[in-house]
Amino acid sequence: MKGYRILFFTQENRKVHGDTVGQWILERARKLGAAGGTMTAGGEGFGHSGTMHSAGFFEMADRPMTVSVVTDEPTCEALMAAIEEEGIDVFYCRNEVEFGRLGSDKE
Repeated sequence: MKGYRILFFTQENRKVHGDTVGQWILERARKLGAAGGTMTAGGEGFGHSGTMHSAGFFEMADRPMTVSVVTDEPTCEALMAAIEEEGIDVFYCRNEVEFGRLGSDKE
């Protein structure tokens, strides 16, 4: 199947309606029917401002997070529209991909 892989970059301390931005995006993608998604914690990173974000020994709140979502085009567009409608400021990159399953139908 043809579709998109979207990577969203955020920090663990960024919230929307009580959830982290990463949790919100992952849950919205699931509800919209995305093929799959994963949230990953990073050790260190920087964004558009050049500020370093890292998982410190005592403070994990500034830890960089990446959310990866794979989905078809209509679901991708619906997810992007939902994020825009919610007013979430998040950096992303989107690439066209081919995706599917190989082997067993069991998870």
